[in-house]
Amino acid sequence: MYLPFLLLCLSLGVVKKCAAGENWCYTGCEHTPTHWGDLPGSFCGEKRQSPIDIVTSQVQTDPNLLNFTFTNFFSQHVKSLTNNGHTVKCTLEGNTAEINGGGLNGTYSLDHFHFHWGDTEQLPGSEHSINGYRYPMEMHIVTVKKGLTLDQALASSDGVAVLGFFIDATDVDGDMSGPWNTLASYLTATKGTNVAVKSTISVADLIGDVDLTKFYRYMGSRTTPSCAEAVVWTVFHEPIKINRNLIKQFPTKTRLTNIYRPTQDLNQHEVVASPATPLAKNYIVHLWHFLPQSYCAGARQSPINIDTQKAVVNKRLGPFTYTNFNNKNIIKSFVNTGHSVQGVLKEDIVEVSGGGLGYVYSTVQFHLHWGSSPRDSMGSEHTVNSKGYPMELHIVSKRKDLPLRVAKQTPNGLAILGFFIEPTITTKSSSQHWKTNSTSSPMPATEAWKNLTKYLSAIKDINSVVEVTEQISIDDLLGDVDQTTYYRYNGSLTTPLCNEAVVWTVFKEPIQLDEDLMMMFPNQTGYRNVFRPPQPLNRRTVYVSKSTVPRSVKLFVLLTCLHFPDYLHSKYNCLVIRGYEYY
Repeated sequence: MYLPFLLLCLSLGVVKKCAAGENWCYTGCEHTPTHWGDLPGSFCGEKRQSPIDIVTSQVQTDPNLLNFTFTNFFSQHVKSLTNNGHTVKCTLEGNTAEINGGGLNGTYSLDHFHFHWGDTEQLPGSEHSINGYRYPMEMHIVTVKKGLTLDQALASSDGVAVLGFFIDATDVDGDMSGPWNTLASYLTATKGTNVAVKSTISVADLIGDVDLTKFYRYMGSRTTPSCAEAVVWTVFHEPIKINRNLIKQFPTKTRLTNIYRPTQDLNQHEVVASPATPLAKNYIVHLWHFLPQSYCAGARQSPINIDTQKAVVNKRLGPFTYTNFNNKNIIKSFVNTGHSVQGVLKEDIVEVSGGGLGYVYSTVQFHLHWGSSPRDSMGSEHTVNSKGYPMELHIVSKRKDLPLRVAKQTPNGLAILGFFIEPTITTKSSSQHWKTNSTSSPMPATEAWKNLTKYLSAIKDINSVVEVTEQISIDDLLGDVDQTTYYRYNGSLTTPLCNEAVVWTVFKEPIQLDEDLMMMFPNQTGYRNVFRPPQPLNRRTVYVSKSTVPRSVKLFVLLTCLHFPDYLHSKYNCLVIRGYEYY
């Protein structure tokens, strides 16, 4: 958030010290956001910093956050626009615009408004985020408490009130001739020069039909140096929607990119919401569709129940090709996400292709879903013929040719391998299954999971992270599960925002794991029943793979095993002949 910093310096008589504090940037200089706390007079390393990620499941409703009262607020027209080298700042004609109500402790006078955005390729650039979702842009309307000078306001815990509006991209062409197009026409790359706005543009014109009764509130700071902790933040729930081509004009015309501060730790400060704001309390499944930008009510949602009688054989669903699934140093860290646990992989090393995917996918992480007990069949997300499993492992990959943010918006941008997990069966079938294209020598699955679950005690707190030093590969975790028989369908992520961007592969044979190890997940994390129930199939087709080994070859293998018993003790247990796989 930008305020007239030089004016403050002059008024305090500390020009030299503050001038040093002006030597900051977002990228390309010594004092980037991670080093703002080193600036003279900086508060950027304190405990009440902004922006933040607003996690709606942790937000409480405050009945005192009633409607705002705006005085001359929306009739004021934009007077000038300035590229100050950090953002675009807009000033208004006159100085009579005021705001009160909305739970504010007093009346505030409007000072200016400015923007934050990403890059020319629409890398999201809002400062605040909602449940981890970052919008393309954010507008800040800055007001100062009436009766206070600027330096007095910055020295007060509620001296400044900022109204934050998310700005979202739309493909609607109509707004290309509206007020946002007019404002964008004045954007300039010339720094420090006031550009007079001759057109009539009001704040009301820019806000449009955003519902001003729905908002979040917390006590925070400016989002630029000196990061003074003097701000009462109001972040509106509904975004302003403008044409995506207009959003592109802000970084392109100003030559300013990625001008936003990363989200800061909340540090136990409370975020509340107005009574009109819809909240998905504790991520209750049937309220997920209320989340901003949610796809959770879409027609292509996951997980699903797989009806094997209706699955269609697809001969294109052949064997997968795995790259570095046998790498025992690939797991970078283990994370408590607040809903599950996640293994984060080292970047751009593990890949999966084949299996009818059509693209090479880079594997980024794996995570788990579970119920309350290994003896409870409810815990997996997918079910087969309405039968569930106690746990389910998801290995998540993105298309190698797409950045993650684009992959999440592309129908086949993500590929997830789903493996059921069930308690160990003591008398397993003698038919073991192997991947012919893997050169790994995996340790027994039980040993790998023992090594992994050691880290659960270190990540009991939400968002806690521990570095993984044990040698564990993906192959180790999967053990000898048959990876030639699987189901395929197009679906979504199974947690908000439920993006419908996933090519799902659900393997038929489950991983077998000791009950004691399975119980460590609910017992150590405290999370139980962390799964989404099956969603409607909605006319989608579920496909199933089929062995490509000719019947004559299968007969030959069977006869070989019968006539040469020693072959039964081979590595492949009579199941792989010259590269063929079958089950």
